Amino acid sequence: MSPTFEFQPVLKGDLVTMRPYSDRDWDELLSVASDPLIWEQHPIHKTWSEGVFRLSIEDALSEHGSLVATETATGRIIGHSRYSTRYVQSGELEIGWSFLARRYWGGPWNRDMKRLMIAHALADWPVVVFRIGEHNLRSRLALERLGGRLLERDYEVRFQGQSLRHVLYAIDQPLAP
Repeated sequence: MSPTFEFQPVLKGDLVTMRPYSDRDWDELLSVASDPLIWEQHPIHKTWSEGVFRLSIEDALSEHGSLVATETATGRIIGHSRYSTRYVQSGELEIGWSFLARRYWGGPWNRDMKRLMIAHALADWPVVVFRIGEHNLRSRLALERLGGRLLERDYEVRFQGQSLRHVLYAIDQPLAP
């Protein structure tokens, strides 16, 4: 782990600002996350439910913390992501557990969020890894559009008695604005 890396920075882009999650964000973030269509391709489909979503946030906070994505122009919460070292190899940093409200899909919002997070990560780490559910084609396509390369290793997660296979993508260059 890089001893100087800031896991909960404030990263400001033209469209998206990433900032540390705080308890006062819960209701607004839950409101965004409670859309079942956001999670339809996610390995844990029920993340839209308050109980499962709370576990996700608690997991983020138990590690290095979590970041809320806000619309830069309004300050409104539109999504979430985080950095992690838990499931990656030495010299790698994971960006994951990312989601955006559907209104922000299919445009420049995800790119701005990932551009900010990748640039911040690559200042201290040689490679950024994204662990994506094997059948989450929407997220896989988004990573490929960003220039992510599929790694020849995968990862299995056990959740509530199920084995959930994930594929890994890597990026080692900052994204162009």
